[in-house]
Amino acid sequence: MLKTLHIENYAIIDSLQIDLSPRLNVITGETGAGKSIIVGALGLILGARADSSALVNKEKKCIVEGIFNAENRKAISDFLKENDLDADNELVLRREIGTNGKSRAFINDTPVNLALLQQLSSMMVDLHQQFDTLELSQTGFQREVLDALANHADTLDKYQKVFWQWLEVKKDWESLKAQKLQFDKEADYNRFQFNELAEAGFKENEIENIAAELKMLSHAEGIKGALAKVYFELQESETPLVQQLKILQNQLYTYSSFHADLPALIQRLQSSQIELQDIAGEVDHISDQVKYDPEKIEQLNDRLSTGYKLLKKHGVQTTGELLLVQQRLQEKLQAVLEIDTQINEKEKESTKLLQEAKELAAKISEGRRKQVKPLEDKVNKLLGQVGMPNARLRVETGQALSLHEYGNDTIEFLFDANKSNQFQPVRKVASGGELSRLMLCIKSLVAESIDLPTMIFDEIDTGISGEAARQVGIIMKRLAAKRQMICITHQPQIAGKADAHFFVYKEIVKDAVKTNIRLLSTEERITAIAKMLSGEKPTAAAMENAREMVGN
Repeated sequence: MLKTLHIENYAIIDSLQIDLSPRLNVITGETGAGKSIIVGALGLILGARADSSALVNKEKKCIVEGIFNAENRKAISDFLKENDLDADNELVLRREIGTNGKSRAFINDTPVNLALLQQLSSMMVDLHQQFDTLELSQTGFQREVLDALANHADTLDKYQKVFWQWLEVKKDWESLKAQKLQFDKEADYNRFQFNELAEAGFKENEIENIAAELKMLSHAEGIKGALAKVYFELQESETPLVQQLKILQNQLYTYSSFHADLPALIQRLQSSQIELQDIAGEVDHISDQVKYDPEKIEQLNDRLSTGYKLLKKHGVQTTGELLLVQQRLQEKLQAVLEIDTQINEKEKESTKLLQEAKELAAKISEGRRKQVKPLEDKVNKLLGQVGMPNARLRVETGQALSLHEYGNDTIEFLFDANKSNQFQPVRKVASGGELSRLMLCIKSLVAESIDLPTMIFDEIDTGISGEAARQVGIIMKRLAAKRQMICITHQPQIAGKADAHFFVYKEIVKDAVKTNIRLLSTEERITAIAKMLSGEKPTAAAMENAREMVGN
C-alpha cells in the first residue's frame, strides 16, 4: 500500500505531498492541471526512464519518494532479504535526478540499480495507463486468474515440487547416459591399459628396488673384494685387529689395580674388540651373499625396462603412482559395469515422477477448464455494465508440447471489442481504456485470491459516462475494500465513490505556474463533483445530485 507520495522539482511541481487512503483514492482536476504529471513522477519510482527535461529548476535536483506499507507481504520481505536490503514493514522507494541529468535509485536509502527498483516496484504498484503494455496481456497473469478461481493452490504447489524433482532426476539420467557413451568410447582402450598393467604385476616400490639391486649386482666383484680385504684385516692377517685389541687389553690388565682409570679403558677396549669381531662376522655373511649373476642381471634389466616404459607411457615417476593409475583404470572399468544399473534406476524414478506430474497437471488443467465458462460469463456481464456491451472475452486453453512449471496448459485471453467474432489476443488490442476496464473487471473477480498490489488507473473512464461510469465506480469501490486503488478520472460517478478525493490545480507562485494538490473535505467534494456534472457554476440540482453521489 502506498502511504505517501512526495514530489520535488518535477516539471511544474515545485513541492507536494500526498497522504493516501488505504482504500479508493480519486484524483480529479481540470484538463492540463497536472494530473498526468503526478502519474509521470510516480512512474520514476516504478523504474520509468528519467528525463532531465523534467527539471524546470536546473539549480536543484528532482526527488520523487514513495513510502509504502509492506506489512504481511512475504514476497516483498523475501525479495529484500535475497538482495541484502533492509527488510521492514515500511518501505521507502526514492528516485533522484541530479542537476547534471544523472538518475539514482534507492530502496530504504540503499542505492540500487534501476532493474532492481523495477522488480520491487512491480510487486508494490500496478499502473494502468493508456497504451501501456498491461499485465493483462501477460500469460502468467492470465494463468493466475484461472488458478485463483479454481482455488487449487495446494495441488499446484504439490505439482511444482514433483515437477522440479522430475527435472532434477531427468537431468541426472541424461548425464548418466552421456557418461555411458563416453565410457563406451574409452572402455576398450581402458581395458587394454589395465590388462597391460595387471599383466606386468608390479608391487609397491618394485621398480625402485630393482634399480637399486641392479646397481649392487653390477658392482658385485668390487664389493666382494672390498669385503674380503676388510675381513682379512680384522681376522686373518698376521696381526689381526681383533687379536691385537685382545693383547692390548691383557697388557693393561696387569696394572689395572694400580691406577683407577685403567679398568675403564680395559672395558672400552673389550667393547671395541667385541664390536670389531661382530663386524667381521657381518662382513663375512654379506660377502657370502654377494655374487655376480649375469643371468639375474639380464632378468632384472628386462623387468626394469618394462617398468620404465610403463612409467613413461602413463606420465608418472614412481611404482606407487603407476599402481594408482592401475587402480583408477579398474574403477573406470567397474563404473562401466555399474552405470547401466544406475541408468535403469534413474529411468524408473524419472518415469514414476513424470507420471505423477502428469496426473497432477491433468487435475490442474481440469480445474482451470471448469473456470473458463464462468469467468467468460462474469467478465462479459461486467463489460456490459462498464460501457462495453459489445465487448467479449474468450479464454482459450490448449495443451503445451511438454510439461512446464505450471502444468501442461497454454492459456490465452482473446478479446473482441465489437461483436465481430474476430477474437484477438489481448496484447494486440490497442485501446488502453478498454484494456483498463477489462483488467478492472477481471481483477474484481479474483481480488480475494491473488495478492494484488496497489492499482492505479489513469483515464480508465475514456469513452464512458452515465451508468457505465457509475458501474466502474461501484466495481472500484468493491475492489478497494480489499486493495488500495488510485484512480485519475473526469467522471463524477467515479469521483463520488472515493474514500479520499484529491484535487489537482494550478496556481501562480512568484510569477510561475505551479501544480499542486489537496485533499478535499466533504463539502469541497460535493462542490467539485457538482462542477464536473454541470460546469464551473453548478446548479442547485447538480449540487443535490453531487451530495447524493457522495452520500451513497
